Amino acid sequence: MFITREQLENQEAEHLAGYGMKSRESRGRKYPEEEHPYRTAYQRDRDRIIHTTAFRRLEYKTQVFVNSEGDYYRTRLTHTLEVAQIGRTFARVLGANEDLTEAICLVHDLGHTPFGHSGERKMAELMKGYGGFNHQVQSLRIVEELEERFPGFRGLNLTYEVREGIAKHETEYDVVNPTEYHPEEAATLEGQLASAADETAYSAADLDDGLRAGILDPLDLKQLAVWNDWCALTGECEERFNDLMRHRFVRWLVNQEVSDFVKATDQRLRELKIDSVIALRQMGKPIIVFSEEMERKNRPLKDFLMENFYRHYRVSRMAAKAERVLEELFTAYMKNQRLLPKATREKIDPSPQARVVCDYIAGMTDRFALQEYQRLFDPATQV
Repeated sequence: MFITREQLENQEAEHLAGYGMKSRESRGRKYPEEEHPYRTAYQRDRDRIIHTTAFRRLEYKTQVFVNSEGDYYRTRLTHTLEVAQIGRTFARVLGANEDLTEAICLVHDLGHTPFGHSGERKMAELMKGYGGFNHQVQSLRIVEELEERFPGFRGLNLTYEVREGIAKHETEYDVVNPTEYHPEEAATLEGQLASAADETAYSAADLDDGLRAGILDPLDLKQLAVWNDWCALTGECEERFNDLMRHRFVRWLVNQEVSDFVKATDQRLRELKIDSVIALRQMGKPIIVFSEEMERKNRPLKDFLMENFYRHYRVSRMAAKAERVLEELFTAYMKNQRLLPKATREKIDPSPQARVVCDYIAGMTDRFALQEYQRLFDPATQV
């Protein structure tokens, strides 16, 4: 049976909650396009994102560990897929639009530099006198300008709601930058769910990776309420910590976080009597929540990861090397633009050289940045 786009849109209208964003009610695209016969607008957005060069490059971009450290650890791509999985669960349970949520989850990290947050900090420092750098703004640049897939316009021509979801993506480590996306309005619930899915995914995943790498000591977990809850539930904490226990604990933790979030957010939506997208937008800020109890448990977990993982000497050494690579690449390209590939160099006029160099470096994978560093500065490496 051939299911048409109109039928899919009717299913959305029938099954989504009042505050769920229906694709037929989208504010549309910058450049008008004929609708697809059997895919909704948000499904098309999701597919366009997956087929971008920027999305494929996420496989070789750092989450915390540089890719060369090992095959097990999360990359920016595996993190993105985990965010999308959690985001779709949030949306499905709360009656929001799964396709829109998934699209925002998949696109939210496209603008990250190589070498994770240390790379972003260094790029922001290097671009301080040239308009700055922010990975959310860079994600918008990618989907609005840098990806060239269509003859009639630059970028992907995504719907307003997906682009807004990038601009208003908000976590403890991400700063909202709504610019022209109606900063007085709250993002759609789907955009807010993508932010919560991101935060849920990286806390659990980073704990997992830190334990797997031996950077985090299982004995130190005793200071965390979430670990003590797990111990009380299973009674297994006095046994030798092994990979199976780590997998079980992290799986349990994600389930606890997700279950708490959907219950607390559902209660919040009911308390605020939000029954439409308009009512949600009029709130002016995100309304999604974890319970107060879970927030009290999450704060020590984040502080624990910051102190014992993100600031660990091994991670700091990787970050220091990464910052040196990016700084020397940027300096070399700025000093001599002839070091850039011809296609990149041709973008300098009329665009400012620093922005072109920034776009070029930000688009690199960890591996390519290291190879480029060797080609430029190691006399024994073939250019």
